[in-house]
Amino acid sequence: MSRYTGSSWKVSRRLKFSVSETGEELVKRGEKIPGQHGDSRAKKLTEYGKQLQEKQKVRYMYGVNERQFRRLFVMAKKSKGVTGVEFLRILESRLDNVCYRMGLARTRAGARQLVNHGHILVDGAKVDIPSYLVKPGQEISLPEKDKTMKCVLEALEVNATTVPFVSFDKEKMTGKYIRVPEREELNKEFDESAIVEFYNKKI
Repeated sequence: MSRYTGSSWKVSRRLKFSVSETGEELVKRGEKIPGQHGDSRAKKLTEYGKQLQEKQKVRYMYGVNERQFRRLFVMAKKSKGVTGVEFLRILESRLDNVCYRMGLARTRAGARQLVNHGHILVDGAKVDIPSYLVKPGQEISLPEKDKTMKCVLEALEVNATTVPFVSFDKEKMTGKYIRVPEREELNKEFDESAIVEFYNKKI
């Protein structure tokens, strides 16, 4: 299954969840489901439907296709920690997400594009694979010629603060993935246990 490239606003309204984490998608029309009839045809979700919805929330927010998502879940399941939490931690350690968390792009899609186009260095070496898993302690930077990119400077101006598990020096234009995040530092609307239940029936 390829990555979804349609409107993230429609997805957010359908899931009643802000995929961008800004809440902007739900302001104008609230949580009304897209389409002519809106919520009038909405049915009460089954347990399976709730689990699927939780999976879709996480998958669309991180911009991961189904095959990658499932592969990362299997990786989390093999870890020694709590599967659901480890799964979110793995998603957070993707290079595109780390760049987004550092404020180098306004959206995860923008961060993914930066990586794809070769604008990101990991420990001084170019990495153009968004799914690359960054290890704690690794340094993220931009090539000298890219440090004045307009889109990056504008994003850094808008994103005044970063999350506690990453750091970024705007003067040196370098950052670091300090440590894996704690569960309370991640989106509190996720019910990762529902995702675990969803995949446990399939794997």
